[in-house]
Amino acid sequence: MKRKMLSLLTVFLIGSVAMFAQSKTEKFEVKGKCGMCESRIEKAANSVEGVSKADWDQESMMATVVFDKSKTSVDDIQKAITKVGHDTGKHKASDEAYDKLPGCCKYERMEKKDAHGKKEHNHDGHSCH
Repeated sequence: MKRKMLSLLTVFLIGSVAMFAQSKTEKFEVKGKCGMCESRIEKAANSVEGVSKADWDQESMMATVVFDKSKTSVDDIQKAITKVGHDTGKHKASDEAYDKLPGCCKYERMEKKDAHGKKEHNHDGHSCH
């Protein structure tokens, strides 16, 4: 009987370790202003398959997400958040998505960065040599 219990406990522990090995927690910036933003951001993050928990802190403007790294990535989660109008540290929401936000949710937009993290220049109204 002891042997069966020990075997069962071992199988349970191995299964638990394997499950937690796929779980990852990431923290990243998400722009927003109010409680409606919080609901929208968390709902967008939680809509991504593999996300088990999402929390956005209004004061720090930081989102903390727990997800299964075999099903999704932090990049995919940030893209889902930008689709509802909120800029993240890595991705900028489209102007169309941002413009759909209620007035109380309008935040100061971040500068767009290229793939190397450098600020992209807006060349409208002038020519570069």
